[in-house]
Amino acid sequence: MQICTSAAEAVSDIAPGQSVFIHTAAATPRELVMAMAERSNQLHDVKIYSIHTEWEATYALPQHAHAFEINCFFVGANIRKAINEGTASYIPMFLSEIPLHFRSGACPINVALISVSPPDKNGFCTLGVSCDVSRAAIEMADVVIAEVNSNMPRALGDGVIHVSRIAKAINVDYPLFESKVTEPTATELQIGKNVASLIEDRATLQMGIGGIPNAVLASLHAHQDLGIHTEMFSDGLIPLVEKGIITGKYKKIHPGMIVSSFAIGSRKLYDFIDNNLIVRMLDVEYVNNPGVIKKNPRVTAINSAIEVDIFGQVCADSIGTYQYSGVGGQVDFMRGAALSEGGKPIIAIPSQTAKGVSRIVCRLKPGASVVTTRSHVHYVVTEYGIAQLHGKNLKERAKALIHIAHPAHRELLEQEAFEIFKSF
Repeated sequence: MQICTSAAEAVSDIAPGQSVFIHTAAATPRELVMAMAERSNQLHDVKIYSIHTEWEATYALPQHAHAFEINCFFVGANIRKAINEGTASYIPMFLSEIPLHFRSGACPINVALISVSPPDKNGFCTLGVSCDVSRAAIEMADVVIAEVNSNMPRALGDGVIHVSRIAKAINVDYPLFESKVTEPTATELQIGKNVASLIEDRATLQMGIGGIPNAVLASLHAHQDLGIHTEMFSDGLIPLVEKGIITGKYKKIHPGMIVSSFAIGSRKLYDFIDNNLIVRMLDVEYVNNPGVIKKNPRVTAINSAIEVDIFGQVCADSIGTYQYSGVGGQVDFMRGAALSEGGKPIIAIPSQTAKGVSRIVCRLKPGASVVTTRSHVHYVVTEYGIAQLHGKNLKERAKALIHIAHPAHRELLEQEAFEIFKSF
């Protein structure tokens, strides 16, 4: 590993026509990414691949358009404008399939820009808070360039990399990106209580970050022996671990362990991960494999959506044709939970937007993508209740979903449903 004196020196060998992978989320190597963008006048036809990244995506600014062809497997806030203006592109793909996409050679990676924890006495670093698809990208990359960040937690699991695999590196000590932990709203708290009523003791949970997942976790303090096998996690798990509610005691695979692929949250979360013997950050091809997920009992997958139609179709990544996020691992876990003994696949959403637009609709917006099909969804939850859809016919589904819609929209939904079904 060659230690460089600057980020500019570290990325100086990135050449025109190469493909570059950028490490994920809170592990985004900010200094290397900025230095690469600053070299745009020396570059052209450089393909960039990433899932969700943080900090400013400076390479996506208009002045760098000649240099970079941007391809994202997930759309975050820093790239959303470029995606929807056509200067960057979104690739819809299940998160569990991206590592295979890299490993098969279908998406060659010349350079991987990553962030790692400092090496131990034997020369081993870790990918810290983001193993996800990054493990596969590093395996396949011709050249690995790293930021060695003293603030990156040392995470146990698949994200171990020896310094001999790293061609160039810089030492940095800036704090990792932190996601603000906000208090759930009254609506989110009610949704959280409704979801919590579906969660059984000894269940294995999957959930993301945000107000609703935090509200669900805040409603689980009377539960016992919960386990975690999840694509990602945030701060909300920590109090439940500290109180002995999350034990993983009854998981069939990795009992006692919190299994995840990446994490994003506060400094407290990153400190929790650091050298924690019960946390395993694993390759997302494994974590999100429905065949693996289903091996645990009572898998309860809790995911969100942008809108759900009265048949149960879930749009979770676009607002009409406006690309908002990505496919991610929702379908992986919805299917895995459905196949788990006693499992429950759940979509949890507020009944309407902040502007009063119903999120339960008769027809998805024109151009909206269906992420999770109507046959995958077993439960939809809003602040007004729980719609159990599995095994019900289309008319029964519509009635159940309209029943948990916001009262202000139910009459119109019923009128539209009557037009569809001819009787209702």
